[in-house]
Amino acid sequence: MSISNFMRHLCNLSVLRVNMRILQGASSPGKLVNTQDKTLKGLSNSTAAMTSLKEICRGLPLHPLPENRGRRKGVPHAPVRTPNLTAQEKKLALRNALRYFPPDIQKILALEFAEELRLYGHIYMYRFFPDIEMRAYPIEEYPCKTKSAAAIMLMIMNNLDPSVAQFPQELVTYGGNGQVFSNWAQFWLVMHYLSEMTEEQTLVMYSGHPLGLFPSHQYAPRLIITNGMVIPNYSTRDEYEKMFALGVTMYGQMTAGSYCYIGPQGIVHGTVLTVLNAGRRYLKVEDLSGKVFVTSGLGGMSGAQAKAAVIAGCVGIIAEVDEAALLKRYKQGWLMEISNNLDHCIARLRDARKNKIALSLGYHGNVVDLWERLVYELDTTGDLLVDLGSDQTSCHNPFSGGYYPVQLSFEEAKQLLSTSPGKFRTLVQESLRRQVAAINRLADKGMFFWDYGNAFLLEAQRAGADVEKRGANKTEFRYPSYVQHIMGDIFSLGFGPFRWVCTSGDPQDLATTDSIAMSVLEDSIRTGVSASVKQQYHDNIRWIREAGRHSLVVGSQARILYSDQRGRVSIAVAINRAISEGKIKAPVVLSRDHHDVSGTDSPYRETSNIYDGSAFCADMAVQNVVGDAFRGATWVALHNGGGVGWGEVINGGFGLVLDGSTKAEERAKMMLSWDVSNGVARRCWSGNDYAYETICQAMKENVTLKVTLPHKVADESILE
Repeated sequence: MSISNFMRHLCNLSVLRVNMRILQGASSPGKLVNTQDKTLKGLSNSTAAMTSLKEICRGLPLHPLPENRGRRKGVPHAPVRTPNLTAQEKKLALRNALRYFPPDIQKILALEFAEELRLYGHIYMYRFFPDIEMRAYPIEEYPCKTKSAAAIMLMIMNNLDPSVAQFPQELVTYGGNGQVFSNWAQFWLVMHYLSEMTEEQTLVMYSGHPLGLFPSHQYAPRLIITNGMVIPNYSTRDEYEKMFALGVTMYGQMTAGSYCYIGPQGIVHGTVLTVLNAGRRYLKVEDLSGKVFVTSGLGGMSGAQAKAAVIAGCVGIIAEVDEAALLKRYKQGWLMEISNNLDHCIARLRDARKNKIALSLGYHGNVVDLWERLVYELDTTGDLLVDLGSDQTSCHNPFSGGYYPVQLSFEEAKQLLSTSPGKFRTLVQESLRRQVAAINRLADKGMFFWDYGNAFLLEAQRAGADVEKRGANKTEFRYPSYVQHIMGDIFSLGFGPFRWVCTSGDPQDLATTDSIAMSVLEDSIRTGVSASVKQQYHDNIRWIREAGRHSLVVGSQARILYSDQRGRVSIAVAINRAISEGKIKAPVVLSRDHHDVSGTDSPYRETSNIYDGSAFCADMAVQNVVGDAFRGATWVALHNGGGVGWGEVINGGFGLVLDGSTKAEERAKMMLSWDVSNGVARRCWSGNDYAYETICQAMKENVTLKVTLPHKVADESILE
């Protein structure tokens, strides 16, 4: 069958009738969060109009076409893109989008797709935004032939849940441009393919596009994802904007395009560990009460900072320019207080600091104003009011809405971004220079600042800010990356952001898995571990105990836990057996942040503490994904970009479904062991002592593991 005939056959399957009835909410800034809930999640209140999961799985709705409602009002939307396409490239973008549709409706769609491209810089296909409450439905509700496919559907819908996703109508989960798919046609086709998939097929995804179901076997992954695999010489920001507008590549961030994002909880734990260890390293304290942490960003990943500050016991002041993001976190209980008044913020900071009250305060305003006000307080009162500082704006994407300049209001900046991107860029770089100048002034007096792996110092350097570290290599700046000083050694011990999702949707199942994880770690401590590993286990036991008390679940019933190889395998086996015994009611999906021991090659973040010259090499991430694929992963994903930006990183991840079977246990043991040891071995070879000790211990526990160990140069003089 030809491709065109196959697509026509697929389209003919789509006889669903969709009646778009979207509530139009108030557009006043103070009601943005409530409006979003009414507009996107309140669809379940009109069940007669709502599309069912079964209907979504039938394929693209074409006869009749759903009504085109365009962008919904009162919902956060992605910034307008400016790809600067030529006339021919615009035609090509339109041609590429129309490939998904038969000729009899192409004329209708061509006009609106061209308008979307003109207005927004990308063809999202808003007409096909599904009329359904987008959320992680319990696994048994998906009309699939395999549990694996149903689990993938659950994860996709969780990524697009408006309580989770940053810009749900543009299919952006987090980071300003972390796409799940490039357009809504891809969503419909993927859901159809997954509903038809058997254990003898694998779905192949090319940067959001479902290439198709291919014959496979039961031990192969059910899904293979690649995002942004652009030839290196063309992996630039300008080229990306064009290729994304053409619909031929996509920025999947890390866990957006691999369908494994679990909401801001996914980074809360890592942020807690970072803040705790920053206190230990920089302030020489275990107790952070009365200490002040200043940062910015309350969107996707950065939304975790407020909750993490409170769990760590300090005073967290977080600036955010987007009122919708601020209110969303406040409504979810992640922020204790909000204010747009700097005088009030400083007063609350002083009071909480003096009385050692754990506080998360969201400042509605630009972080540059906050930093400069702290400098003013220092100059006029002599008080250094901040102990720890960082930044979590989306600086990997600074000129397309990831960072907003202090010189303009949020709305003014968005307008300038779409009308004069060159001037916007100039103002962003000026703003970065001002921010760094204020940070430097406070740091000179004793405040400790670190780069949070969002490319803040990299972009500040490119803007001409004073962040140079003389005599250092090009991955080092005046301030360290949190990987270089904190997380790097944790990775080298084999610890990283291990995750699981309870597909039943039942909070009791999550509580059971929490209990299992705690018991496993406690048992490991009793059997004997090194002092450094023991400290990490204790931190994670504390985290699990706190997690249940802090309402961390947003979207799917998920948990994150930093664990090493031994812990991950033991927890996976224990959870799988609990499923088999009926203690957990449905399968559990294992995954992790790509920001992990083996998952990511990123010279300005994950591999910034690799000093043998290989920090810019991406063998580890690619080998990680390939190895996971043939060792039992249910799906794997390999991405260009993520965290620090397009062209700056290669990262990979996996999903693994535990269903209680002996095969699932075997896969978990084999795959999780490789998934950790791969990165530890690489870090060992680069000269890290923690990694050397960790991989040697792993070889003792598994005689089939044999790793090439480095010899140190005993006499440095011979190098001369």
